Amino acid sequence: MLNKRSFFYTTALCICTLPAFGANDELSKIQNQIKQTELQHKKIEQQLKTSASDVERTKKQLVKTADRVSTLEEQRNTMAKRIAELDKQRDKINAELSQNRNGIMDATSSILYIASNPNFDAKTMHDYVLTSVILSSAADQFDEKIMDATQKLEELDKIHEKRTVEKEKLDRSAKKYTNEKNELDKLLKTRSAQNEKLKNEQIAIQDKLKQLSTKAKNISELSAGVGSSEMSGNARLSKRKLNTPVRGRLVVRYGEKTALGLKSDGWRIHTRGDALVMAPADGVVKFADSFRGFGKVIIMSHKNGYNTVMTNMGSIDALVGQEVLAGEPIGRMNSNKPEMYLEVRRGKNSVDPALLFNEP
Repeated sequence: MLNKRSFFYTTALCICTLPAFGANDELSKIQNQIKQTELQHKKIEQQLKTSASDVERTKKQLVKTADRVSTLEEQRNTMAKRIAELDKQRDKINAELSQNRNGIMDATSSILYIASNPNFDAKTMHDYVLTSVILSSAADQFDEKIMDATQKLEELDKIHEKRTVEKEKLDRSAKKYTNEKNELDKLLKTRSAQNEKLKNEQIAIQDKLKQLSTKAKNISELSAGVGSSEMSGNARLSKRKLNTPVRGRLVVRYGEKTALGLKSDGWRIHTRGDALVMAPADGVVKFADSFRGFGKVIIMSHKNGYNTVMTNMGSIDALVGQEVLAGEPIGRMNSNKPEMYLEVRRGKNSVDPALLFNEP
């Protein structure tokens, strides 16, 4: 293929060899064609730059928006839990108040009975003393129940106030969350449109991955099969510890025994249903499909030979071959099985995620 300089040199030779007759007309035409070609070339270059810039801008916006959405979801989930806990406390106190009410009624009945049937006959002094003891006990019980009920009513008022505050916070966050969620969905659609070319190139890759997932006996074999970035002497993935791809509670650590009694090669993180999943580090999506026993799975390749495996996804918003930034949304967790298995591999070996990630 001729470069720009040789193209103009060849054109110049052609111009020099043209016959004298009509040479000026031919020269003008060629010069116009060259100008048009140069303008088209510049236009295409500008379009490519703009397109690349748009994709990069979308990705950076996605990272920021995904973080805000994930934070809001976590906050709303915490508030909802606090409201549910306050409701439990309220129901418990109401049940205790109901019991107190019965106790107060019994004590009141005893006092009213004794008051309506006084017996001060000296001949029945034993009955009189017994009556006095019962009356005194009933009065004490009455006072105790009244004090207890008063205390519980005060607690109930405090719970009601706290619940009102939490409910107002939850309601205030609803509009903000809806706006952020809509922005995230819009950005995801934009990224999907920008990835249209990548989608068209995926048919052959998907066939190869289907064959691989059929042959692979376990998740480690699948991860090894998709390949990873080139190994280097520098074994570090990042200068600082990274955030886990999903927010939740760590329930099984690396090396601990699983429910089946096997040693875990990764972390199990209990999450909210439908929790947002984000890329743990800059990298390339190598696998994005279902794998038996693990639901929908994403495998990413990162620098220095690292692969990350994320399982039990409910939905995937990433394509094989797609380059993503750390924190960019790549999907959501399965609502019916909200527990991610996160495995990190370098070459053929599993790596303790604690070396790379902050605990969720």
